[in-house]
Amino acid sequence: MKLYAIDAGHFKLDGGAMFGVVPKVLWEKLTTPDDRNHISLGMRCLLIETGDRLILVDCGMGDKQDARWQGYYDRHGGGDLLGSLRQAGFGPGEITDVVPSHLHFDHCGGAVSWNTTRDGYELTFPNARYWAHSAHWQWAAMPNAREKATFLRENIEPIQQSGHLYFLDQEPFGADIEWLTMDGHTEKMLLPKLQVNGRTVVFSADLVPTSRHVPVNYVMGYDVRPLQTMTEKEAFLRQAAEGNWVLVSDHDPVHEALTVQLTEKGFRVKEAGRLTDFI
Repeated sequence: MKLYAIDAGHFKLDGGAMFGVVPKVLWEKLTTPDDRNHISLGMRCLLIETGDRLILVDCGMGDKQDARWQGYYDRHGGGDLLGSLRQAGFGPGEITDVVPSHLHFDHCGGAVSWNTTRDGYELTFPNARYWAHSAHWQWAAMPNAREKATFLRENIEPIQQSGHLYFLDQEPFGADIEWLTMDGHTEKMLLPKLQVNGRTVVFSADLVPTSRHVPVNYVMGYDVRPLQTMTEKEAFLRQAAEGNWVLVSDHDPVHEALTVQLTEKGFRVKEAGRLTDFI
């Protein structure tokens, strides 16, 4: 099994929303906000090469929305989903499976693209099976008022209409991947857990979105069940520290992966760097 960190670009979100109830006087020591109080975040995906399968976890936000919408999130940096895949040596037609950790726009938007005439949508990865947890799919298809703005119809409906949609909790996925589910950030968020070169590797999705979010109480304001996030996160980090797991970070603007340790002050980053530094 081989793993590739795929850079789908950077964007910005409100720093206060990213750190929830943590005061700005604390979180701004970790990351510097701009004049709009926005902070830079990555959109990192994980490509898993195993046997005859190429499995893409997360797809970034894509580029279907208009310039005004894109401008609000201040897309920046040189990262590009398909460009990064090509740098890894693969084309979109070679991807066999696409698994968004969840269906918020910054994790699944790149899975669907404009067609050539820009009057409809098509799958970015035409030969792939698209996977989700059935409970999360239902959650996203009929969104609650809190998440409605992040579950975009143009990212979701074309997948179902294509006939390429499969549910991980209803059909075997295989490929020696364990799928952890978390319900604090959103219903049934998926975290793939892998064994690679003697190391346990987990794509931590929005449970631990950046290296700055390792402390248990550093929870995003976007989470629908923040207290549950803290419970899930503490149990997850305890296992990660005890097992020296490698956590692949989806939103850290600098570090692709990290390990954690339990200190007198709680869970903290042990090491951080490129994914290849760890495996």
